[in-house]
Amino acid sequence: MRVEPTIKTGPVKTQAQIKAVSKKRFKYRSLLTYAAFVGPALLFFLVIQILPFLMGVYYSFTSWNGVSSVVEWVGFDNYKQIFTDDQTFFNSFVFTTKFMFAAVIISNLIGFGFALLLNAALKTRNILRTVFFIPNVIGGLLLGFIWQFIFVKGFASVGNMTDISFFKMPWLGDEKTAFWGIVIVFAWQISGYMMVIYVAALQGVDTSLLEAARMDGASNWTLLTKIIVPLILPAFTICFFLTISMAFKIFDLNISLTGGGPFNSTQSVAINIYQEAFQNNRYGLGTAKSILFFVVVAIFTTFQVMLTKKKEVEA
Repeated sequence: MRVEPTIKTGPVKTQAQIKAVSKKRFKYRSLLTYAAFVGPALLFFLVIQILPFLMGVYYSFTSWNGVSSVVEWVGFDNYKQIFTDDQTFFNSFVFTTKFMFAAVIISNLIGFGFALLLNAALKTRNILRTVFFIPNVIGGLLLGFIWQFIFVKGFASVGNMTDISFFKMPWLGDEKTAFWGIVIVFAWQISGYMMVIYVAALQGVDTSLLEAARMDGASNWTLLTKIIVPLILPAFTICFFLTISMAFKIFDLNISLTGGGPFNSTQSVAINIYQEAFQNNRYGLGTAKSILFFVVVAIFTTFQVMLTKKKEVEA
């Protein structure tokens, strides 16, 4: 009698088990794909942003001069010195805050005005968009030196020819006029960038809503304030956030136009930190100032985003 060999097989998998295995494999592949795309960017972000920031927090509690291999821990002495014995830093913060408010309002008004103009059916709107955006392409230092020549030489020549007092003012030699000179150049540079964002938002507005409002007798001002502005509030959120952060961090325009003068009256916080760390060789104190600066900018921008986002929800 012949006995047939038996073949041992594993347990038969059910349909649910097969689906579970397939689901695990799909998750594993998705995780690998996600890591392949996000991993390098995350690595660079950690190395370039997070690690230097944490090192900066550490150095803010030291008296390191930026060169020596000896790093002495001083605790909160740097922060105590900033709050008790550094009037220059406080003055630079006051200047930067005033500059921020003026620059944000003016640059956004100009950018939004340009956007409304170029959103109309103009034959030259593409050329004008390029013209208005070009200042943003020019580097801040180069732009500052160009405008320094305009303020010092150009305005003086026009003032001598026309005898107009506006052109005869010491634009970079007086505290008040130097402040507005920096505001003018900043707004001239950044308004084109804001214009691009506002134009993109305006093009997303449903024209049927505007036509229906016009048929109901709404004026242009009513269309602007009651329909257009509420619909593009997300663009205002982005533009306000960008201009606030850019205005707070102003450095290249400031140093090329006035260098913080006259008599440190137009010294921004960024210039003060730069001088403290790299000219006075007090890297620990300069880093402490930069940490405080980071906290203040974060508070301002967070409050602004929360406020404008709340308005978006209400609209």
